[in-house]
Amino acid sequence: SALQMELEALRSIYEGDLCFRELSPVSFQYRIGESGDPKAFLIEVSWPETYPQTAPVISMDAFFNNTISSAIKQSILDKLKVEVEANLGTAMTYTLFEYAKDNKELFMENQPVNTVTSVSNSIATGTPDVPTSKKKDKKEQLSKTQKRKLADKTDNKGELPRGWNWVDVIK
Repeated sequence: SALQMELEALRSIYEGDLCFRELSPVSFQYRIGESGDPKAFLIEVSWPETYPQTAPVISMDAFFNNTISSAIKQSILDKLKVEVEANLGTAMTYTLFEYAKDNKELFMENQPVNTVTSVSNSIATGTPDVPTSKKKDKKEQLSKTQKRKLADKTDNKGELPRGWNWVDVIK
């Protein structure tokens, strides 16, 4: 069957890949990111009997993801669903895992990370020699007016600009 073929393909593609886990012959997990990576996440794909004519079930309920905000999980799932719709009728589990790998940074860009450095890295790559303490102080000295300005920067869709919530993360 098509499922059997896809299962065998996945087994051979991900053989020896520690990020991949076959939970059952119709259910698979893939860890996107290294295990120590604060932005790593796990996606689980399960095949209903009618897959791939119908969408696989994609879940981020794994305990591994418990530090990721539900809003981010939802946005990742939404992006994966678009990918699913584009691939209906074809073996797509590999495509979904690879798509998540390719877009990891994008998926997780609003996920707050506890360390100041990793937050600033996304903007200030190439300036690792700036002591983190400096950056931290700067961020904490935002006056009320500046904070208000930040808050006003939302666009009409009510979406906040990238990084709007970093200030609170650092405190």
